[in-house]
Amino acid sequence: MDNRRATLTDIAAKAKVSKTTVDRVLNGRDGVKERTRTQVLSTAVALGYLTEEEAGLQKPAIAIEANADTPPAISARPAVLDFVLPGGANTFMTMLATGIVRAAQKEGVEARVRSIKGFDSEALAQVLSGLVGKSEGIGVIGIDHPTVREAIRSVVRSGVPVLTLVSDISNVATAGYVGIDNRTAGRLAGHLLGRFVGKRSGSVALFAGALAYRGHEEREMGFRHILQERFPNLAIAVHREIQDDPTRAYAEAKAVLADLPDLVGLYNIGAGNRGIGQALSESGRAGEIVFVGHDLSEHTRRLLLSGVMDVAIDQNPDSLARLSVQRLIAAVRGDVLPPLSPLPVLPVFSENIPADFEDL
Repeated sequence: MDNRRATLTDIAAKAKVSKTTVDRVLNGRDGVKERTRTQVLSTAVALGYLTEEEAGLQKPAIAIEANADTPPAISARPAVLDFVLPGGANTFMTMLATGIVRAAQKEGVEARVRSIKGFDSEALAQVLSGLVGKSEGIGVIGIDHPTVREAIRSVVRSGVPVLTLVSDISNVATAGYVGIDNRTAGRLAGHLLGRFVGKRSGSVALFAGALAYRGHEEREMGFRHILQERFPNLAIAVHREIQDDPTRAYAEAKAVLADLPDLVGLYNIGAGNRGIGQALSESGRAGEIVFVGHDLSEHTRRLLLSGVMDVAIDQNPDSLARLSVQRLIAAVRGDVLPPLSPLPVLPVFSENIPADFEDL
């Protein structure tokens, strides 16, 4: 048996908080939530670093075995986290929701995924406000709208941390943003499309889910800028919002293909790739028109392998889910949260599709 005295590192590891938080608690400094303070002191007692009398506890809030392999939960019961995501026929969101539930289970917490159908800022704000007192932490893919921003501010003021993922929201104090740099992703899409088109001149069609999402707006901005900077032979002729709906995407893409005989490129900012792919295949111009989109799914995988789609810029929903859950848990515990770096922007071609999506 290891008889050495426990260290701050041991306490931090067992309590699943940072060493800085442990130091703050043991030295009686402010800036730590009461629940986190109790968790750290209970862990210190369980590991023999402090006596119950020294810790000022009647008994440990959570029983922790010094040699236990499994880290303790956030509190005496699993934390309840809520994630509010867009609903509808969006394969990426389905994959993300599944990843969130799986990641939460691995962390020993409960995650509830709530879907908001459509792009309704009022409905989203109502759901967020309704979670006050029912959730310990909230993750949201938010519409960048004043109503939503104010709802998030109200939730944060109530003491519930809010994390944004996939698409950030401006001028709101949150627990951070987990996702790619969407402007960089848009520039990468434009760079790849321009290089694939080559020296040909012609029109480009731009499809967006909804520019109410800051992430979609940033992708469009990056895409437009790089085409203006580096590819004067290409001109964006049409811009259609398809609400991330494959049926609508199919109808819009079919109309664009009929109206623009000089079309050389298609860029889809959001979901609905399978609808665009179907229209492109039926037109007989697949392989002639460069098609760039986002996110590796069963549909884009098939489109890449068939040559209908040239590249899918992926943001790895499993990694995104895991980091979102971990970050929100840390926020609930009151840890000092360092700034987050954007997730990698990963272009996937037919030649580098991973055997398993989780390999990305």
